[in-house]
Amino acid sequence: MTFKNKRIGFGLTGSHHTLPHIFPIIEELIEQGAEVIPFITEMVQYTDTKHGKAADNVKRLEKAANHPIITTIPDAEPYGPDKPLDVMVIAPLTGNSMSKLANAHTDNPVLMAAKSTLRNEHPLLLALTTNDALGLNAKNLAVLLNAKHIYFVPFGQDNPHQKPSSLSANLDQLIPAAEAALKGKQIQPIIVPYSTKNVLK
Repeated sequence: MTFKNKRIGFGLTGSHHTLPHIFPIIEELIEQGAEVIPFITEMVQYTDTKHGKAADNVKRLEKAANHPIITTIPDAEPYGPDKPLDVMVIAPLTGNSMSKLANAHTDNPVLMAAKSTLRNEHPLLLALTTNDALGLNAKNLAVLLNAKHIYFVPFGQDNPHQKPSSLSANLDQLIPAAEAALKGKQIQPIIVPYSTKNVLK
């Protein structure tokens, strides 16, 4: 399957060390014919970290997607009724955003695009990167695992001995997971064994 003529929303939340792994995936989707519309949270837009400056990340994202970045809730809302997405991807999905999504708390453009997509009964694909998925956030993960039209990039414990509550998506599986989600299916297995591939440095 290619993504020719598919409109893919791609939301990035604040797991900054994951961002460099995301840009090549966006470029691959575009090479396969997709239109990619990027959405970011304020954390991505404005926060400098040891993993890079926010302005550099924003510039690279805009170049990778070849599309203006959606940075406000009003600009994200039309991607429900007026400009529906074929699939909305959130990668990386932090624990903070996962908690908000599971509890219908829409306070940033990424979550607004997700809400708009679900309203249309189109697929939402999530790629976890959070230190507390098996901790306080476990109940929110369970909610999303059981929600209609929500799918996951396969995930596993990225550092079970030092961070036993942490889960990270295997981003090598994001594109196959998106293909499956567009068909209304969850790629399997959803929980993958521990592997260095799941460690994002």
